[in-house]
Amino acid sequence: MPRVSQDQLDARRQEILAAARACFARHGYEGATVRRLEEATGLSRGAIFHHFRDKDSLFLAVAEDDAAAMVETVARNGLVQVMRDLLARAMSPDTTGWLGSQLEVSRRLRTDPSFARRWAERSAAIAEATRERLARQREAGVLREDVPIDVLARFLELAYDGLVLHLAMGRPAGDLGPVLDLVEEAVRRR
Repeated sequence: MPRVSQDQLDARRQEILAAARACFARHGYEGATVRRLEEATGLSRGAIFHHFRDKDSLFLAVAEDDAAAMVETVARNGLVQVMRDLLARAMSPDTTGWLGSQLEVSRRLRTDPSFARRWAERSAAIAEATRERLARQREAGVLREDVPIDVLARFLELAYDGLVLHLAMGRPAGDLGPVLDLVEEAVRRR
C-alpha cells in the first residue's frame, strides 16, 4: 500500500477546511450536517473525520485557520489593513464564506459555553497582535498618544466587527473606503 506524504495529508486537510468553511457559512453549524459536509468536500465521513475528530473540531479548525491568518495580517500590517483586505475581497465567494463563518463563531460564542472557552485563546491572540502592533506604531510616532492603547484597540475591534456585520448582511461595500480612511485617521497622530 503506497504511503501518503505529510504534504498530501496537509493538502487534503486544507481542501476539507475550505469546503467545510463554505458549508458552515451557507448552512450554519447545525445545518451543516455530516451528509452536507460529505457533499461539500466530496469525501466520505471516514475521510473527513480521519483529519478531524468530529464536526465541532472541524468547525473550530475552520475558525482557528481564519483567526491565524488574521493574527498574521494584524501583526504585519494592522487591523485597519485587515478591514481594507476584507473590503477589497467583499464580493469573492471565499470572503462570503469567511463572513458566514465569522457570524457562526459569534453565534456560538453567545450560545455554547464550551465553544466560548475553547475560542477564548484564539480571540486573545488577535487582541494581543492588535495591541502589539499599536504599541509599535506608537513607538514609531505614528499613533496618537492622547488615548490609551487599550481604548484604541477596542475602537478598531468595534470598527472591524461592524464591517463584518455590514458585509455579512449583504450591504454595499463599494463606498466604505472613505469610512476606513476615517477609522485610520482617528488613531493616527495629529
